[in-house]
Amino acid sequence: MSNNIVPRESEMSLAELRGDCARMAPHWVVPAKTAAKPVAPSLIHGVTVPPSSARLIDSMSVYGD
Repeated sequence: MSNNIVPRESEMSLAELRGDCARMAPHWVVPAKTAAKPVAPSLIHGVTVPPSSARLIDSMSVYGD
């Protein structure tokens, strides 16, 4: 194993990082929240769970009880 250390391009202080984040914050757009609509189980296709995984989850007391 080699101990090659890649130098960073620049050493940024926490204060500089916080300042950069504060300047970027107004540019970030927050999407409007939309409520998730329930989906009927009959419309869910293609999900398969291997029997070994199902047994594992079934044997966990949090899920199996």
